[in-house]
Amino acid sequence: MARPDKAAAVAELTDQFRSSNAAVLTEYRGLTVAQLKELRRSLGENAQYAVVKNTLTKIAANEAGIDTLDDLFSGPTAVAFVTGDPVESAKGLRDFAKDNPNLIIKGGVLDGKALSADEIKKLADLESREVLLAKLAGAMKGKQTQAAQLFQALPSKFVRTAEALRAKRAEQGGAGTPAPADAEVAE
Repeated sequence: MARPDKAAAVAELTDQFRSSNAAVLTEYRGLTVAQLKELRRSLGENAQYAVVKNTLTKIAANEAGIDTLDDLFSGPTAVAFVTGDPVESAKGLRDFAKDNPNLIIKGGVLDGKALSADEIKKLADLESREVLLAKLAGAMKGKQTQAAQLFQALPSKFVRTAEALRAKRAEQGGAGTPAPADAEVAE
């Protein structure tokens, strides 16, 4: 039977897995306490970095419906639970790992999908959510402007074409084509 403290730890980890947008598993072997403190700061406000026990974390992940991480629970493991923008936290981990080669990114999960260490590094290369949304808004505004210009061009082109036809008929000696009634009167 499980001890109450272990059951409580599993329940807490399960809640963290369920409430997080992403979770990144790392190996922290060789990092000092000061370096771990610096890492926690570099992850931002929307991430919590915790050193965990592999067995309890594996049970918690499975209870949360995440079974793709089972192979990553070996050696000393710490998990970054991300509740905000995962790109910001991935950048923090990547940048910290560049300066401190003892930090090894093992892999993780983003919205229920397993990520390899390389995919987490690619995620870190993305621009922030705000920048991507701004680019999308700019692109959409540009398309709306093009559509408005197209819709304005169609009626004005029709008017110019109708005016050109009217002018051409006026040059040919009348306001229009001869009516069939005029042909019958002539006979």
